[in-house]
Amino acid sequence: MHKGRIIDNANGYDIIECEQCGFVHITPLPTQEDLDKIYKEEYYTTEKPLFIQRQQEDLEWWNIVYDDRYDFFEQNLSQDKRRLLDIGCGPGFFLKRGQERGWKPLGIEPSTQAVAHAKNLGIDVLNCFLDDSEIKDRGAIFDVVHMSEVLEHIPDPAALCNTAYNLLADGGIICVVVPNEYNPFQIILRDKLGFQPYWLAPPHHINYFNYDSIERLLQKSGFRILQRTAMFPMDIFLLMGDNYVGNDKVGRACHAKRKRFDLFLNEPILIDFKKNIYKLMAEHGIGRESVLFGIKK
Repeated sequence: MHKGRIIDNANGYDIIECEQCGFVHITPLPTQEDLDKIYKEEYYTTEKPLFIQRQQEDLEWWNIVYDDRYDFFEQNLSQDKRRLLDIGCGPGFFLKRGQERGWKPLGIEPSTQAVAHAKNLGIDVLNCFLDDSEIKDRGAIFDVVHMSEVLEHIPDPAALCNTAYNLLADGGIICVVVPNEYNPFQIILRDKLGFQPYWLAPPHHINYFNYDSIERLLQKSGFRILQRTAMFPMDIFLLMGDNYVGNDKVGRACHAKRKRFDLFLNEPILIDFKKNIYKLMAEHGIGRESVLFGIKK
């Protein structure tokens, strides 16, 4: 049974520090029927209707984000290990970038709209959840499993991490990206500046991780952590007075500044600094997203 200290509530859900799970999540947890309705039918039409369009608009920036991850994979795997599974692949842009770099990618995605887009990019994608039988029927083993913005959406992230472990070859790498919630910037915004917890979004976001809790989850599944890093801390704009919460126009303007910053940090003279500063942010719990790389022992 899930129990723990209630730290917040939103949209009719309590948010608890779960003693059983070791991370923060909502209660009650949604059912599989709830998830089917949200992610197979509604997510890219109701919850995120502009997601695919905007990811396309931002693709130059996204590709440098993706390249950082592929660079890490390629630095830690031999050249013959290029089989990659992207769980929750969305519209397929990450897989397309891998394909351009010589990887053999496969995606899993429950949204029919996102799958249609990925297939139009020439990507092999299964329209299902990971526990569906189609992936098992392939009998595939992978060198990399990538899960970006997935574990916050599912009621049993530990089971998914265990499955990912079993789908990896020995020495294979997992990359997990989750929103970094209740981070130091957010705590200051809440406690010193009166912001409500804008990062809470149940039932779409079920779980709320930080660096330590997502690392513990991966370690329980048998992974050894290779690296923690961060994505740009968007909350810094709120600290500087640009209130994008609930304001799409301000949010897009802040995102444009973030993209410009990251694109210039990717110049050869600054790229080592970029990698070091994002790893330093992760050491201090800073970053809008936590990015962790682990290896199957």
